[in-house]
Amino acid sequence: MYAYTVTDTSVTVFSDGKPYMATDSHPNFQEIKERVLREETDGLLELFDQEQAVIDYTDGNISVTHGVVSYKGEPVHNVLVDKILGCMSEGVMYKRLIRFLDKLMDNPSRRSVNELYRFLEHKNMPITPEGDFIAYKGVNSNFTDKYTGKFDNSVGKTLEMSRNTVCDDANIGCSEGFHAGSYDYAKGYASGGGHLLAVQISPADVVSVPHDCDCQKLRTTKYKVVGVVETIIETESTDDYYDGDVDEDYDDNDYSEGYDSGREQGYDEGYKQAKEDLVKGLLDK
Repeated sequence: MYAYTVTDTSVTVFSDGKPYMATDSHPNFQEIKERVLREETDGLLELFDQEQAVIDYTDGNISVTHGVVSYKGEPVHNVLVDKILGCMSEGVMYKRLIRFLDKLMDNPSRRSVNELYRFLEHKNMPITPEGDFIAYKGVNSNFTDKYTGKFDNSVGKTLEMSRNTVCDDANIGCSEGFHAGSYDYAKGYASGGGHLLAVQISPADVVSVPHDCDCQKLRTTKYKVVGVVETIIETESTDDYYDGDVDEDYDDNDYSEGYDSGREQGYDEGYKQAKEDLVKGLLDK
C-alpha cells in the first residue's frame, strides 16, 4: 500500500517519492478516498488523472489526452473544449458539458458546432444535466405563437419541424424555423398579457444563430416547453422594429433591434428571477 494522508477535504498518496493529491472538488474525490481507506491500490493512481476520469465517464466517445479533446478519435477544437478542460482543471462541474458536446457533435451544421456554446455562454443560457440548454420564448396569452397562432406552446409540448425547412443562413435575420433566444430578447414578445416561456433545446437541433440583434436568438428544428417564467402585462412598443420579413415562427424576428442599453439591468434582474423560480429546478435534477 502507498503512504497516504486522508482528511475530510483532501487525499494525498505518495508513490515512488511523488505526491498525488485530490481535494474534495476533484470529480473522483469520493472514490479515491474510499479506495485509499480500503487499501485498494489497483488503478488508484489513475483516478487522480482528471483526463482519464473523462474517458471513463464518456465510455470512449470523448477522450482527453495531453490537453487534446477528441470525439470518437477525432480532435475537437472550439471554445467548448477550452471550457471543459478549464472545468476539469478546477474540479468543477463538467459532466453536463461532456453530454452537451456529445449531442453537439451530432449536429450536421459546422457553424452550429463552432458557435453555439459561445452564444449560450455570452447570453447566460444554462445547460441542463442531460446536455441540453434552456432558452426563452415569448408567446400569446393562449400560448400560441405570435405569427400564425397555430403552434401550441403549452407547458410539456414538444414542437418539431423538418430540419431542411429551417433557414441555416446566419446572415438572414428573419426566416423560417422555430425561434428562441435570450431572456431579454424573448421578453419583448410576451408583452401585453403574453407568456415568457422556458424551452429546452438539444444542441443537435440548432440550425443557425443569426448575426442580427446582437446574436440574441437562434433557429431550431425542435424544442420542448418546460415552464412559464412569467406573464407580462405591460405593453412594449415594437412597431419600429418590423422590417417586413416573415418567419415561420413569427415571434422572434427583428422586433428587438433598437432596444436601448437600459434594458440590460432588466435582463440581469429578470434572469436571476427566472433562474431562481424555474431554471434552477431544471438544472438541479
